[in-house]
Amino acid sequence: MEVKNVIEVNQSSIYQRNHLVLSDVNFTLAEGEFVYLIGKTGSGKSSLLKVLYGDLPLKNGNGKVVGMDLKTLKTSKIPDLRRHLGIVFQDFQLLTDRSVEENLKFVLKATGWKDKNTIEARIDEVLDSVGMLSKKKMMPFRLSGGEQQRVSIARALLNHPELILADEPTGNLDPETSNEIMNLLLSVSKQNNCAVLMATHDYDIIRRYPARKVRCEEGRFLEVTEELID
Repeated sequence: MEVKNVIEVNQSSIYQRNHLVLSDVNFTLAEGEFVYLIGKTGSGKSSLLKVLYGDLPLKNGNGKVVGMDLKTLKTSKIPDLRRHLGIVFQDFQLLTDRSVEENLKFVLKATGWKDKNTIEARIDEVLDSVGMLSKKKMMPFRLSGGEQQRVSIARALLNHPELILADEPTGNLDPETSNEIMNLLLSVSKQNNCAVLMATHDYDIIRRYPARKVRCEEGRFLEVTEELID
């Protein structure tokens, strides 16, 4: 059975406004694959992720994410792209004025879910999958950082994504909690055959959970073949 690619980027340049951040980006990510995107702060990791989820335009080269052409992507079609993606941020980005359940309900309604019972069932399903079902009525500020990140992973899973883009998801967490979140991300990737591209500069995490690595470095995008020792 042929494995399909959920990301295909060829001879692309990544810009932040008019500033060239990365050039000659060539990259594929297959369904179900887990890949680290590494590099120092400011090396272009977040800019690349933003291009992949439609927050920045792809000005040069060719790119497809979940079958959608980034080069011709109209603003009106960005929500369609994001329905096939899950996005996990370093700072969780939960709405602070509503409960965990209401955070997830907001996303489902914004992406076209209508039926009340179906919405409630899906919320329970994803919260259960990340061990947070018992906290669904709680406000985010009453949760620990690790619990908030679990909720943000649940949010990313709502629309059965083919791809999760995670931008430093362990960046604000202590080592023990980081390990919990890594185990969770690897587990949901495997169970859902969902690809994950995870930006990080935490080499301890990379050593502990080995996977394919790509690197942003001095304006270039490179496949990493050597073991990380720095």
